[in-house]
Amino acid sequence: MLKEGALSGIKVIDLTRVISGPFCTLLLADMGAEVIKIEPPKGDNVRNQGKFIDGYSAYFAQFNRNKKSVVLDLYKNEDKEKLKLLLKDSDVIVDNFRPGILAKMGFDSQTLSSINPRLVQASVNGFGSTGKYSQRPAFDFIAQAISGFMSLNGSKKTGPVRTAAPISDLIAGLYCAFGIVSAINARHNTNKGQIVETSLTSSLISLMAYLSAEYFVTEENPKKSGNNHPILSPYGLFETKDGNIAVAPANDKLCHVFLKTLNLEHLLEDDLFKTNSLRMNNREKLNDIINQTTELNTTDYWIKKLNQNGCPAGKVLNMDEALSGELVKDTEMVIVSDGPDDRKIKMTGFPVKLSKTPAQLFRSPPKLGEHTHEILSKIKK
Repeated sequence: MLKEGALSGIKVIDLTRVISGPFCTLLLADMGAEVIKIEPPKGDNVRNQGKFIDGYSAYFAQFNRNKKSVVLDLYKNEDKEKLKLLLKDSDVIVDNFRPGILAKMGFDSQTLSSINPRLVQASVNGFGSTGKYSQRPAFDFIAQAISGFMSLNGSKKTGPVRTAAPISDLIAGLYCAFGIVSAINARHNTNKGQIVETSLTSSLISLMAYLSAEYFVTEENPKKSGNNHPILSPYGLFETKDGNIAVAPANDKLCHVFLKTLNLEHLLEDDLFKTNSLRMNNREKLNDIINQTTELNTTDYWIKKLNQNGCPAGKVLNMDEALSGELVKDTEMVIVSDGPDDRKIKMTGFPVKLSKTPAQLFRSPPKLGEHTHEILSKIKK
């Protein structure tokens, strides 16, 4: 039996498409918000992308479960009026248009506030809403490049490398959802909505962590480190008898545990490896010594031994191994939705676990316009 969600009672008008915005509203919908996805007559483009299950896009399902679909043609005045009526008793509107597009459609911030002063107005864009970059078209690949994020990945040999997942879209969507619930909470004190904005590039810049912190001190670009850690050694992938192992000795104590497990603790007395700074300067030589030992036994052997001794270590899994593995089953990170017409659609589960108001599958991913009549018949003129 379904429980009430943490955001039950919150009504969201979702004008977003593709990934960044739909991921934001997915997070809200998973927590129980009523998310009404406004789609043009031909639907979100993602409905026609990726692999299909009996004619239904698994890609679309992944980002649009728990939502209702309403078709409105916002180039028509009649449908714009319907949207205004929907907004009167809504809590949130979300878009991921280029800055200024929503205003050109007749829904600038002042108009939205006049329709509903309590409305939280949220948007995800590429480069912010001010400055010379704001009107540029944006996609994740460009955001990874312009933000500097891409330059941090890879090695000297590979050059800049993008992350496989569209990370800027996902993080910007996550931040936007965070901003929305923050604005809803603030509304308890002010009784007024406010503008919430996130961008793909700002989101990636915020993730640079110790890399940007180091740059602010040194004013030097980080060196590409591949699978090695940018500021710690030893740390990374090491060769084994049947593959490789990921090892993360994140401090001097764990470094000692790691090397002691390999019977190499004497290296810490070597003038080349006594400190982390020295180990960073001589990382290639240290990694070669470690590999000569790790390749004498299997990956499973080293994982068991290192973890028993308290040193974080694991196997590099492919997607099939990860999604069918014990960890994913234990954490329920693969779920199955009843898609339209009872189609069973596998998708990733809920990463945030709440004990009393958990995220859950409230409804299947919608057909295009499935809820148009239901929603529009209830609006008050």
